Amino acid sequence: MRINKLLSNMGFCSRKEASRFIEDNRVIVNGELCIQGQWVEEDDVVFIDNELITPKEKIYIALNKPVGITCTAEKTVQNNIISFMNYKDYIFPVGRLDKESQGLILMTNDGDLANKILESENEHEKEYIVTVNKPFDDEFIKGMAEGVNILGTLTRVCKVTRVNEDTFKIILTQGLNKQIRRMSKVFGYTVIGLKRIRIMNIKINGIENGKWRNLTEEEILELRKC
Repeated sequence: MRINKLLSNMGFCSRKEASRFIEDNRVIVNGELCIQGQWVEEDDVVFIDNELITPKEKIYIALNKPVGITCTAEKTVQNNIISFMNYKDYIFPVGRLDKESQGLILMTNDGDLANKILESENEHEKEYIVTVNKPFDDEFIKGMAEGVNILGTLTRVCKVTRVNEDTFKIILTQGLNKQIRRMSKVFGYTVIGLKRIRIMNIKINGIENGKWRNLTEEEILELRKC
């Protein structure tokens, strides 16, 4: 694999950060200066700043993200999720939840598992509670569930159920940019509240807004099975 992926899988840094380390001539592989895009083996000896790099203990966190926090590992972005959590070790968000939305997002340093969760063809479920700006009828529910043309594509068939006159639950198996907001807009509705409550087998239950918890061993095992 490429050196960037190896360092990410080891839980040391992101692939983008790895490129910066290489550019600054801080990475040594098997006694030689590393170059951009270099291919490596898992048993290669890697030093950064003369420190031997070994795999970090894997971290798996469920965060209840508040509104106003941006899901990016770029610390230069204002109100980014990394600065918000101020976690002691390197972690990054698995996917995204837009700034205006709240709810569950997974944080980890396991690049391999994160990529598998995000692969669209795996069709992993994500569940949301959504409130729109006015009451809707059953045709809206039916239309949302059958697929909506947004961003030049027809969204996948999904599960949509009514909560009350202006709120519904929706379970998606894809993650287009601002998908639920764009889908609702096609039918003339504006999303005024969006909360993700589940990713696959991980639920937000018991996590207060802005707080987080470590995943249990059972939850991690189930994630890997999925």
